[in-house]
Amino acid sequence: MAQRHLDPTDPRLRPVGTAPTGEALAGYLRGQATEFLRALRLHRETGSGANGSEAAAEAARALRRSARRISASLHTFQPLLDSDWCETMRPELAWVSGTLAMEHAYTARLERLLTALHRLSGSTAFPAQVTGPDTTAGARAGDTGPRPPAAPDRGNLTVGAAKAGALLDRQLTLARTRAHSTALQALGSSRFHAVADKVAVLASEVPLLATAAATDLRPHATAAEERLTDAVTALPLVTAGNPYNAAALVHGLSPDTVPHPQDAPWHQVRLLLRLHRYAREALTGPKGNAVVDLRLLDAGQALNRHRDASEAAAAAAQAARTPRIAPATAYALGVLHADQRHEVEAARFAFQQAWQKETVGAS
Repeated sequence: MAQRHLDPTDPRLRPVGTAPTGEALAGYLRGQATEFLRALRLHRETGSGANGSEAAAEAARALRRSARRISASLHTFQPLLDSDWCETMRPELAWVSGTLAMEHAYTARLERLLTALHRLSGSTAFPAQVTGPDTTAGARAGDTGPRPPAAPDRGNLTVGAAKAGALLDRQLTLARTRAHSTALQALGSSRFHAVADKVAVLASEVPLLATAAATDLRPHATAAEERLTDAVTALPLVTAGNPYNAAALVHGLSPDTVPHPQDAPWHQVRLLLRLHRYAREALTGPKGNAVVDLRLLDAGQALNRHRDASEAAAAAAQAARTPRIAPATAYALGVLHADQRHEVEAARFAFQQAWQKETVGAS
């Protein structure tokens, strides 16, 4: 498969008439640090109750976005920055982003699983959830083609679906509440204040090396893309080219609670794709002259769906291991687990289609 690489001479990837250098990186980092501080101020102004307000949730999302971009830039362009400072900041920014992401993740996971249970069982025991574009089979039809219809025993599934939904609601609502409390504690901790202080300094003073101001950023961005293409090359895209991969269901509802062994390389590609996107941003700025790569966007969305379905399947499997649940409840959770593993395969197929279009366009 032909690999696509950034063309260092492509004028869309740099400000007109100039090569992006360490000075551009410094400006990008200052901008992201400013966004972090603005989001932090908004979060403090909006406050949060037991479940947090929508404004506070949006402020938390903005904090995560800027923290991810700063951390990614420190990873990609570390040779241009003070190494000790980068090694100190990156894990702290990852801690901030990861801690703030958990409450939203549990909320979305519960919504996804209840929606799937309702779709599979046709039960009226719980209402259809309000879903985003990536949580219903219909919204994915344009990406993956017709989905093979599930054929569970509808009678037995309807019996267990309500109790399975209630069990998932209890478990994931408790997890979400704990994640909310953890995030509030983190934002009030001395550890977070230390991170915020360093980001405040970054907003005005970027620790560039003396020789970095005039150094071209493009080789470092190209290296980030090459790490991505190498990781994609190692994926089983031939298997992902089939709408159904039976081997992906072998893990099933076994007592083994480790993550599904096939998922890890796909999660790694998702992270590398994010690093590649943020490196492109650093070359031009988030609102710069770069043309939006819709194929890259589609690939990223497919990998996000892959992550969501994988984690939802794991949550269903974990719930099925709850001691002393009724057989009908366990059956419903097993069907739900299999359904979400089918969604994993559909997302892999969508990624394969998006990535092949990208490479064909580059050949």
